[in-house]
Amino acid sequence: MLGSWGQQQRSRGLTEDTVTGRAGVVARFADFAGTYPWQWQAADLDEYTSVLRTRGLAVSTIRQMHGTLSVFCDYLIDPAYDWVQICESFFGDTPSQICLSWNTTRHLQDYEGHPGRRALTYEELQHFFDHADSKVEAAVAQGRKGALAALRDAQMFKTAYAFGLRRAELRGLDLADLHFNAKVPQWGQYAALHVRWGKAAKGATPRRRTVLLVPELAWWIEGMRQWVEEGRDLFAPGELAAMWPTERGARVSVEYIDRRFTALRRELGLDPALKLHCLRHSYVTHLIEYGYADRFVQEQVGHAHASTTAIYTSVSGDFKNRILAEALRRFNTLEDS
Repeated sequence: MLGSWGQQQRSRGLTEDTVTGRAGVVARFADFAGTYPWQWQAADLDEYTSVLRTRGLAVSTIRQMHGTLSVFCDYLIDPAYDWVQICESFFGDTPSQICLSWNTTRHLQDYEGHPGRRALTYEELQHFFDHADSKVEAAVAQGRKGALAALRDAQMFKTAYAFGLRRAELRGLDLADLHFNAKVPQWGQYAALHVRWGKAAKGATPRRRTVLLVPELAWWIEGMRQWVEEGRDLFAPGELAAMWPTERGARVSVEYIDRRFTALRRELGLDPALKLHCLRHSYVTHLIEYGYADRFVQEQVGHAHASTTAIYTSVSGDFKNRILAEALRRFNTLEDS
């Protein structure tokens, strides 16, 4: 059953990671139930969900599990396939849909992530980047290995923020992804980034987009130019086109990026809820505070829907107070006239 379901998903164009991940969800539920899919009951799902909740799993995780099991059951009972007839013929029982409206978690709100996930403040960002830069200086001063890797990591995190990139987008950057912008010729090839590993829609290839560097973040250029023109070649990458090579001539992994961010965050004593993705939240929030239009920000970060961009936005109290002050000033001007 899992094998044929996997074939059906591959035929739809879903990635191997998705197919494998879904199969794992079904297999874990089957192990818990201790029965075959044609014997599953809604009560089995009720019990399984209760156990998962006691383990502290996020609501979104449980909802995704329900969704996967629901899709699997839909596949089994679909008349286009023969599983109902096969099970009835061989086992005298048939599969049924066990994920029902009254025993599954519904998607009631746009954001279901950890409440602690937020944009970093300007002060936190400055401390984070300063700390990353200090790793380079410390390694050089002490004559230790690691100065070059520290330089790469510092610029990598600055790039993630300066362009609002996801992990895979950051990791997948090549030198050829640096682009010009005719509106700011003085910035040269550092005026934009061509992102080729954006989040893919179901069954589709990764989305592409071009992200423009905004003037408020032009401080990024100096460090990036130093990395591209001086630092990167010291890794001796050869024909490797990756923007962020390793000492072994490979591309950095997303796991490494996560580990380094976590290590720097811990050393600074920042909130443990802050993850690498919070740099992307910070980018969206700060662009809104700089006054950029919502549609522009949405295009920059590659969101299909404006509501997703809104979820990422957590403007500061100072920004809201400034907007309110401007509104009051306009109101008072109208009253006086």
